[in-house]
Amino acid sequence: MKLAAALLLAATPLQALDVPSGQQVDLQEVLIDQMGDETWLRFRFVAPGIARDSGTITYDVAAPDMKALCDRLAIPYAAQYALTGDVIVISLADRAVEFGAVDPSVTQFFEAYRPENDICIWEAL
Repeated sequence: MKLAAALLLAATPLQALDVPSGQQVDLQEVLIDQMGDETWLRFRFVAPGIARDSGTITYDVAAPDMKALCDRLAIPYAAQYALTGDVIVISLADRAVEFGAVDPSVTQFFEAYRPENDICIWEAL
């Protein structure tokens, strides 16, 4: 995996009402990653509510949040900053962690989508 670029563009944190579960999520970073012939846009969020020991948000509850973040944040963000990608990956972590770092104590959820007609189509990878 070759990391093409890291974008540390200004982003406004999303508040609890911005996702279906009501949990608070904050945009940590947006990365552009070349995966073979495809460009992946990775939107990495911190979501303390998914922590395995103290959180209350399970994967089943967070999955609609990830779809909403893709549709309502990632698609407009990519358009605003003229980013093009074949796949959009939405990740939630209970705390900020460096991309690619291995930390078994961090809870993380991931979903991948194909952007089509200004919406995100779930991609079974």
